[in-house]
This record gives sequence, structure tokens and C-alpha cells, in this order.
Amino acid sequence: MKLPDYFDEVPRLRVQDPLARALGCAEDGVFDYGFDDAVKLTGHSCMAVASAYWLTWLALEQLYPDGLPQRGGIKVEFRDDARSGGTGVVATVVQMLTGAAGSSGFKGLGGRFSRAGLIRNKPELLLALRFTRLDTHAAVDVGVDTSTLPGQPELDGLIALLSSGKATPQQEQTFSELWQARVRTLLLERGRDASVFLVRPVVRSRGAGATPVAAAAVAEALG
Repeated sequence: MKLPDYFDEVPRLRVQDPLARALGCAEDGVFDYGFDDAVKLTGHSCMAVASAYWLTWLALEQLYPDGLPQRGGIKVEFRDDARSGGTGVVATVVQMLTGAAGSSGFKGLGGRFSRAGLIRNKPELLLALRFTRLDTHAAVDVGVDTSTLPGQPELDGLIALLSSGKATPQQEQTFSELWQARVRTLLLERGRDASVFLVRPVVRSRGAGATPVAAAAVAEALG
């Protein structure tokens, strides 16, 4: 199996899964995921899949600064309904990386290790996703804004040809190269661009719900 070379340049995510450790699925319950796993899971590499992988990576980096993220110990809330746009695809990747699942997820063993109900809809979120640690209740909101990425007029024209079935083999090849170049740019050139990948730690006021940290505090928290 030959995948694009740049997949290997995207930072991998190591997590520890207490259920996997209990069942002897992996030594000390440690799993190692890469962007290639997200691509193989969904069957395609696109901006939505790339964003899902990298937003999860950034969120867990914030929530677990001193240790491995605990798979199965994270609640993930989505602003958009699962039927909206690419939300379902994003949720698939998020579930793989965090263990969080909807109502049909794993119900646990005697009340332990449950993942069901850890993916939820929260329409009032300002950003696309909120990740919350179940043990400390620390939370972070994340989102992506690709509007500042360079436009690709040639790609837009090729999409129209491909979707109509009129693209030649050469045009299909050109399309795939341009498509992956755009995904590569998002992950490797703009992955740490705070204007593209938005990361907002959440503070919880006494007697109030969770609110995003003020812009100045976010800048300080992110260094």
C-alpha cells in the first residue's frame, strides 16, 4: 500500500486506553495513531479528515500537557448536527482517536470503561468542537478556518469535470495532486497557524457555564 509521502511528516498521536490495558490489547494500553489511520478509516484524505485529525491532536495537546491522553476519558461536543456537512466524517475520526462515542457506543464493563454518550451535540458552542476531560473537567474549544488558504481556481474547474464524469485520466491525476497539495499545506504549513486552527481553553465561572477564555488570556495560555 502506497500512501502520499507527506503523511509520514504529520505528527502522530499517542494515547493510553485503560480498557485496552485491562483487556491486554496493547502493552500498557498505549496506542499510536497517525494521519494515515484517519485516512484508512474514512477512505479518503480531504480537508475535513485532516481538520478532524489535527484539531483532536491540538485539543489533546492542551488537555494533557504532562502525560498521555486517556482514550475513553474524554467527552466531545459538536456544535453542528451529525447530518450537517462533514460533521459525521469528523466524528468518525474523533471517535477513533478519543474513544468517545454516541449512544450506540461501548456500554462498559460493570459500569467501568463506558464510552457511550461521550459524543454529544451542543449547538450553542462558538467553535466547532469542545473536548472535555472527564477526570479534571478541563475543556478546550477548537475550530478551523480555511478562508485564508490560497485559492486554487484550477482545482475548482477540475472538481466540476470530475463530478460530471468528464475528466480525462490526466485531468484526474492533476486533480489528485492539487487536492493532496492543499491538504498537505493545511497540515504541515498551517498546522500551527492560530488564524487557521483555533484553540480556545475554556474557563468555568462559579455559578455559570463554561465560557471561552478572553482573547488576551488565550494568547498568553498558548504562548
